[in-house]
Amino acid sequence: MPLHYLPTLAPAPRWLSRCLVLLLLYGCGAPAEAQEATDALVRAIRDAQPGATIVVPNGSYQDLALEFTGRGTAEAPIRLVAEEKGKVFLEGQSYLRLSGEHLVVEGLVFRNGYTPTSEVISFRTADDELCNYCRVTECVIDNYNPPERYESDYWVGLYGRNNRFDHNYLTGKRNQGVTLAVRLNSEESRENGHRIDHNYFGERPILGSNGGETLRIGTSHYSLTNSNTVVESNYFDRCNGEHEIISNKSGGNIFRGNTFHECQGTLTMRHGNNTTVDGNFFFGNGKPNTGGIRIINERQTVTNNYLAGLTGYRFRGALVIMNGVPNSPINRYHQVKDSEASNNVFVDCDHIQLGAGSDEERSAVPESTVVADNVFVNRNRDSLFTVYDDISGITFRNNLLDKNLVPLQDEGFERRPLKLTDAGHGVMLPAGTPAADSIRARIPTMATPENTGVNWYPRREEAQHFGTGQTIEIGPGENTLSEAVARSAAGDIIRLAPGEYLQTMTIDLRHPITIEAAGSEKPLLVFRKTSLLNIENGGALTLRGVHVDGRECLDQPLNSVIRTSRYSMVNNYKLFIEDCDFTNLDVNHSFNVLRVYKHTFADSIVVRNSSFRNVSGSVLPLDQENDDIGIYNAENVVLENCFFDKIGQAALHLHRGGSDESTFGPMLTIDRCTFDEVGTDEKWNRSESSVSLHGTQYVHITNSVFDDSAPVRLHLVVGEPVVLIENSVFSGGTELLDNGEPYRTQNLHLNLEEPVTTLPDGTPVGTQLSE
Repeated sequence: MPLHYLPTLAPAPRWLSRCLVLLLLYGCGAPAEAQEATDALVRAIRDAQPGATIVVPNGSYQDLALEFTGRGTAEAPIRLVAEEKGKVFLEGQSYLRLSGEHLVVEGLVFRNGYTPTSEVISFRTADDELCNYCRVTECVIDNYNPPERYESDYWVGLYGRNNRFDHNYLTGKRNQGVTLAVRLNSEESRENGHRIDHNYFGERPILGSNGGETLRIGTSHYSLTNSNTVVESNYFDRCNGEHEIISNKSGGNIFRGNTFHECQGTLTMRHGNNTTVDGNFFFGNGKPNTGGIRIINERQTVTNNYLAGLTGYRFRGALVIMNGVPNSPINRYHQVKDSEASNNVFVDCDHIQLGAGSDEERSAVPESTVVADNVFVNRNRDSLFTVYDDISGITFRNNLLDKNLVPLQDEGFERRPLKLTDAGHGVMLPAGTPAADSIRARIPTMATPENTGVNWYPRREEAQHFGTGQTIEIGPGENTLSEAVARSAAGDIIRLAPGEYLQTMTIDLRHPITIEAAGSEKPLLVFRKTSLLNIENGGALTLRGVHVDGRECLDQPLNSVIRTSRYSMVNNYKLFIEDCDFTNLDVNHSFNVLRVYKHTFADSIVVRNSSFRNVSGSVLPLDQENDDIGIYNAENVVLENCFFDKIGQAALHLHRGGSDESTFGPMLTIDRCTFDEVGTDEKWNRSESSVSLHGTQYVHITNSVFDDSAPVRLHLVVGEPVVLIENSVFSGGTELLDNGEPYRTQNLHLNLEEPVTTLPDGTPVGTQLSE
């Protein structure tokens, strides 16, 4: 078999590799060395005959536009391979396109950059130049994202027919766009017979908008077309981009033997018919919003799946059977018909959702569908089933429930004591049941971290962690804090001795860091810039046990203590504020504690045991995504045991506009908080509120007091928001408004008890809780 070694391109000067790209794409002139390299690559690809292997030398290649075309045979494919796996890196604005037949690409790593095109790896070189019988194997795409969060691209685009994408490692996709998409936009790409197998899909953080799927097959436009794609033995690890981990949007596809580990979302049969979901494993491990399988459309088969520890509800339940739209347009929800969910095992899953999505539009209830021979065990709760509409079109048969569970109905359910036995690989099966026997037989071939992806490239934790580094002790003085941050590393703790810390320069945070008091006495932080701490891309902050005062700030509007980057952040951030005091943030109007910008997103903002006094602006204005297209600024917001006093504008804005249902949040908890004279600045408080919640999906306000403040405004119109208001007091003229009208119990879930003079813990109403 012929071997073609390319001349070594790297470590080459950036100008050399860039000129190579220009030559390949545009034919620009270049020095002799670049011309030699270019000619060698072009010749090797052009002249490659069946059985040839083109070897890419070890090194890092910048901005390499690699086009691989040719026609091998089944017995003698043409191969493009790394000299050594894990030592050939495509960086900058590199990408790969291939077309032809029986081509194999192996061992390339894409990192430290992003594609300038619509795809990192594309199984076509032009609209009419596609791949057939081609394979990409043992390649890596690692955090290969553009700087703009909502600049959309795919990491892999599959076109043509009978291609294979296997044993690859894809991790850290943070921008909008599907990780891997099977495209059906030409006749030559339909009924394609692709195989997607043994890949490791690493962590995909929450996107905060639509377009965060890990795998999509087809689109609504081609959803009545068969793709006939097989997706098997892949490992999906914390793929949390949006509701749909997998978005099936075509017919005839098979999903089998895949493992979903702590994924927030579901394998969703969004469009298309005749889908088979068999022998997959879902492990939620009790993590929030983890989901299972969602059934929509006709002739869907869901069998022999194992689902455990899934907590998601509504569209992300362990099993969801949707309502449809009568005579549905092709891009909406087709009615569930002639489908089945049988022989599946559900262990410690919280929600089975039937007729989900029922509303005025989605009124077509499931028909001729069977739920049979499933086993339900839950050791934490007694009620699993939620029914949203008429389910007489679903036949229930021979379903087993553990003795503590409440059956949905008498017919089709049997209760009896069930004992779980350890079947290995984290699988606990109910002994003596046929469903358990079927699943046990599939365990030897289930996808695991060990049998998926590559074994020569390190897997790293994508999430941000605090407190994993060193502790840096500092004392008071001018800019001592910024000097400490400058020499810190990810996870470090900067510990402040008592005294006053003056910052004359803004501190940029580009990695997770903790700033905390060394003892019980709170250090005083004052600053003379428009912001004290900037969370830039990659940054995250825990602020604990300090006192921040705004008296030294410039007399100008729009100051803030903390702000996000002014530019798009593809990395989500976390912000924790604990046991802190904020005072005198009022030298001019609109002085905020936090100021966020568009296209920045927080996984979590948690504020506990803290006080905010004399703030001319807002505390948490999370309302910059105001285009009303389903994008928002924060997923989880928690306020616990906090005191807000004399806040000029709303203490909290939380905005998610539009009608898109592809995301979970925002989610809000307010517990044991007091709001006193909040939202009183009639000139600058344009929201006319003390708390403004627009499109929030989960709201729990409990044990809190709103006194002498602007209204608490709710505008909750997206999806089916859950709203619980308990043991809370609205006094001194403070109103609770829903869409500008007095709060109505028939619109939302309400548990507003009679006004009380003390909170449940005995604290008198109005006490400054964080004192």
